[in-house]
Amino acid sequence: MDAYKKNLLEWYIESGVDCFMHQTPNSKISSDTMFPAGFAAAKEQLGKEESNIHKEAETTKTPTLNPTTSQLADNCNSIDELREAVRQYEGLDIKKGATNTVFADGNPKSDIMLIGEAPGANEDIYGIPFCGQSGKLLDNILAAINIDRSKCYITNTIFWRPPANRRPTSEEIKICRPFVEKHVSLVNPKIIILVGSTAVESLLDAKTPMNLLRNQTFKYKNVYLSTPIDTFVIFHPSYLLRQPSQKKVMWLDIQKINQFYLSILHK
Repeated sequence: MDAYKKNLLEWYIESGVDCFMHQTPNSKISSDTMFPAGFAAAKEQLGKEESNIHKEAETTKTPTLNPTTSQLADNCNSIDELREAVRQYEGLDIKKGATNTVFADGNPKSDIMLIGEAPGANEDIYGIPFCGQSGKLLDNILAAINIDRSKCYITNTIFWRPPANRRPTSEEIKICRPFVEKHVSLVNPKIIILVGSTAVESLLDAKTPMNLLRNQTFKYKNVYLSTPIDTFVIFHPSYLLRQPSQKKVMWLDIQKINQFYLSILHK
C-alpha cells in the first residue's frame, strides 16, 4: 500500500468511518460510544442549560413597559386618584430636581378652572400653584371680578418645577397633557381660563402669540369630555410683572370673561 492510500485510510479511520459499503451511514463521531462514560448525562444536562438560556433570552426580548400618562389617566375615576397617579409618575426628568408635586388648589367643584404653566420656586417649596409674587397678582386679578381664590380651581400644565424656572419643553407638555385633559374632565367646569402661553400650547395645541388669542372664546374639547367647555386666554401674571403697561389690557379681558360667565349662569 503506497503512502497516499495509507494516509487516506488512516484519515477515514480517525474520522470514524469503519465501513465503505453499508446500507446506512455509520458515523462514530455522533455516537455516544466514542465518548467517555457519563457523556450522555452530561449531554442531557447541557441541553437543559441551553434551553434555560433560550427561555431567559425570550423573556428579555419583551420587557415590561411602564404605563404611559394616557394609560394612567384612563384609569383615574376621581381627582384623588389622578393626584396620586401624578404624584407617583416618574417619567419626567424634571421631577428629579423638584421638591414637590404641584397638583392643584381651590375648590374642585367650582365653575371656573384656571390652568397655568409650571411651578416656580415658591410653588415648588409649598406645593401650591400660584403662591408666589405671580400668585398674589393673580389673586388681585380675580378680586377685580369679586372672585376669591377659594372659589376657583387652579392647576398647572406641568406639575413639577423645571430647572432654573425655564419654560417647559414641547415634549414635557405633551407627556403631561393626558393628565391635564383628565383633570379638566373630572372638574368639568363651566369655563376654563388659560393663564399663559404654555397652557395655551397644552390645551389648544397652539403656539400663536398671546396678543392674537386674548379677547376670544374657544370651545375646548378632549377625549374625556362629552361636550366642549368655553375657554379663554389671559396673560400670565409673571408677564404682567415684567410689562406693567399690559395690566390695563388684563383688566379689560377679565371683565369680559366675567360678563360671559354671569351670562351663562342666568341662562
